[in-house]
Amino acid sequence: MSDNETIVQKNSTNNLLRRDVRFLGHILGEVLVHQGGNELLAVVEKIRELSKSLRAQYDPAIYAEFKTTIDGLQPEIRHQVIRAFAIYFQLVNIAEQTHRIRRKRDYERSSGETVQPGSIESIVQQLKQNQISYQEVQEILQTISLELVMTAHPTEATRRAVLDIHQRISQDVMYLDNPTLTYREREQLREKLLAEVMTLWQTDELRNRKPTVIDEVQNGLYYFDETLFDVLPEVYQELERCLDKYYPNETWHVPSFLKFGSWIGGDRDGNPSVTSHVTWETLELHRGLALKKYETILVDVMYHLSFSKNLAEISDELQKSIEADHEVFGPHNDFWSNDDEPYRTKIAYMIEKVKNTGNTQVANFQKYTSPDEMIADLYVIERSLRSHYADYAADRYIKKLIRQVELFGFHLATLDIRQHSREHELAMTEILNRIGIVEDYSTLQENEKIELLSKLLDEPRPITSPYMKYSESTQECLDVYRNIYKAQHEFGRYCLNSYLISMTQGASDMLEVMVFAKEVGLYRKEADGTVVSTIQSVPLFETIDDLHAAPEIMDTLFKIPAYRASLNSAAPMHEIMLGYSDSNKDGGVITANWELRVALRALTDTGNKNGVRLKFFHGRGGSLGRGGMPLNRSILAQPVDTIGGGIKITEQGEVLSSRYSLQGIAYRSLEQATFALIKGAVLARNPQKHPLETEWESIMKGISEKAQNKYQDLIFRDPDFMTFFKQSTPLPEVGELNIGSRPSKRNNSDRFEDLRAIPWVFAWTQSRYLLPAWYAAGTALQDFYQNKAENMSVLKNMYENWPFFKSMIDGLQMALAKADLLIAKEYGSLLKEGSIAKRIYELISAEYDLTSKLILDITGQQEILDNVPVIQESIRLRNPYVDPLSYLQVDLIKELRGARENNEDDSFLLREVLLTINGIAAGLRNTG
Repeated sequence: MSDNETIVQKNSTNNLLRRDVRFLGHILGEVLVHQGGNELLAVVEKIRELSKSLRAQYDPAIYAEFKTTIDGLQPEIRHQVIRAFAIYFQLVNIAEQTHRIRRKRDYERSSGETVQPGSIESIVQQLKQNQISYQEVQEILQTISLELVMTAHPTEATRRAVLDIHQRISQDVMYLDNPTLTYREREQLREKLLAEVMTLWQTDELRNRKPTVIDEVQNGLYYFDETLFDVLPEVYQELERCLDKYYPNETWHVPSFLKFGSWIGGDRDGNPSVTSHVTWETLELHRGLALKKYETILVDVMYHLSFSKNLAEISDELQKSIEADHEVFGPHNDFWSNDDEPYRTKIAYMIEKVKNTGNTQVANFQKYTSPDEMIADLYVIERSLRSHYADYAADRYIKKLIRQVELFGFHLATLDIRQHSREHELAMTEILNRIGIVEDYSTLQENEKIELLSKLLDEPRPITSPYMKYSESTQECLDVYRNIYKAQHEFGRYCLNSYLISMTQGASDMLEVMVFAKEVGLYRKEADGTVVSTIQSVPLFETIDDLHAAPEIMDTLFKIPAYRASLNSAAPMHEIMLGYSDSNKDGGVITANWELRVALRALTDTGNKNGVRLKFFHGRGGSLGRGGMPLNRSILAQPVDTIGGGIKITEQGEVLSSRYSLQGIAYRSLEQATFALIKGAVLARNPQKHPLETEWESIMKGISEKAQNKYQDLIFRDPDFMTFFKQSTPLPEVGELNIGSRPSKRNNSDRFEDLRAIPWVFAWTQSRYLLPAWYAAGTALQDFYQNKAENMSVLKNMYENWPFFKSMIDGLQMALAKADLLIAKEYGSLLKEGSIAKRIYELISAEYDLTSKLILDITGQQEILDNVPVIQESIRLRNPYVDPLSYLQVDLIKELRGARENNEDDSFLLREVLLTINGIAAGLRNTG
């Protein structure tokens, strides 16, 4: 395809996006007239036009008219104006997501033999072109591993009911591209979309209560049910197709390298609602969905496999399998009545076994006791189909189902347990006091704790007794471990593997978990001295100080024989989680990025020194201030020598709906992740370090130190900062948005240290500062630059040739583009002391200007985000529509807080504030 053709194609597809936005905008206009009359539409249009004019060129007269219009809105019409802008963004987001699917399809349709960049075929093609042998490819596939872990972190501001409507609208918008639609069909489609947008208008965007943990579990299961159960095996099918194409005459069955896990129902850190009972119910819901999906799929497969033994000779193996089922279940007439259709008979028996699975009242031989048993039955069917040349049916129906059972088992997704280290220490203190080992364990020095816990771990005697009564919190702590042991036997060994420890600050934090595990049989020493452990304690290093201490902590643990024995493998593996949110909140974005990289390297060296491979778990949020970035970039952003043990990445909040609510986007995201994973593995086999990288790392260390000082000068050392933050952002109001079961603060404390990273980022995003994603970068870069041309040349070279630095600078660009200091200044009027607002705003504004200038100098761009024009244009188009919501939010918060100071409350006013929060979140496509 020529360059001109490519440009024409891009313009053509962009025109389709604009068509969809206009089309949905007109439909929303009709709904506004229908629901609020021409007056509502006229007001919305006037505000929109004034906002666009202000964006194009600031004019005091237009600004005055804009403010007068907004301030003069009566409550009832104001409410509708807020909803109009918020729903507009929902429709724009739908159009953009749908357009992403269209662009991929257009590329595949028009490119002919050209392979799409970032696709699975492109990486397999590269393997072949680089003459990587079949054996090497097999080795790569055996070593790569990516687990995407859903969490219930409350950053999804949109209700499930609203997301369901979004999905239906998206499907209808995609159908608009169908060239065979008749005029009447197109009109019917328009009427259907009008009805959907009307439904959206009359559906409450706000939750009337906080979701329960089980609500959150059900929300997570939605994505497995709607997309992942089908999309994930399709990624494997595509990889095997490409391997067959480029490495013909070889046999391929790709290992299960890409899976999903979950924290939802297992993450009890700071959430008292996550009890051992809730965790058990979560596991039952996981299994229930997996079995329901298998039953549905088997019914569909039965429909298609109507082969008659009068026309096709089945294998003896299948015949014997059917006879064995007949012996177990009796006459098969109850399951399938036609003896001449053996595949349907066999599958009918399989359906009955699936229905019985998990039922304790049914004998084991009448159900599947493990996924392996179901897989064995499927292979019997597959081999028989191939024996009479029904290969298409085997590939189309059975091979995919085998992969699904391999991926999802009967547990659907591995559930991680997480708890704060302090809870373990409190329980251990009580238990050791009751048994008379030590009066107050919590007061021991770290080395004393390690010595005592190592001894307890190595000894067979228990330290707890079922006849001893403990406090409620200690009993709950012990019940969690008992549930894990029970669950591994009930739901399968891999339903629970990792026990994560928040705020790990010493080796004792991890040893405590293993001692508790020993109490219930999750860690046990056999008669021959062999240690069997079916759970691993996983440290979560979050703050900058914790990252510094991490290598020594792990080195200490690896040298403790009783702990090292828990890894019980010829090739021991240990999981370590790194927190992006709290490290950013603690040290700022520059320092967090740098210190995480340093920790990754240092921990990898520690693992290598001790003969232990490390699997890093990256606790990324969805927003830039919490490490958010596209999935493929987050994989390739890691130093290649740190991914050998596999990668885990959290998928949180709005990231789930943006990546996995639509099958086309879910597939593309997982395809790009697979591309990045294989590419990273290839680079790791032949690591190439730029000759100047050591020098650059030294420079980056200095930049990081300066950034941390600048950041902490404001956040921790400015006496007015917390007043500024709490009063000039909607932080208190964000806490009233019912988007998660977990409290927004730890210990119900008002200390900055106890404020969770999510509301911290959420509040800055709402007020348009986006401060956590860029602040202190300018000062730090300037400290190195010092207006010297030769130093700027070094920074430019770093940007062009060092992926870490380029990724960091491009992340800053994205944050600067989404931030808007002109709008942010409006939030200063919420402060009671204007002098504080003015002083801190000017400090932040100066840093923003400096950062923007240096980013443009380093990249050589004319404007921020010139390197990503699609996103740049999207932000430009969105801002004029977000602005009215921001101005309205400031006025509403001022009014609400004033009422509350007079001991009055106005639920309608609060509702309007919360609607602006939802609308701005949709407009910026970010919450926390």
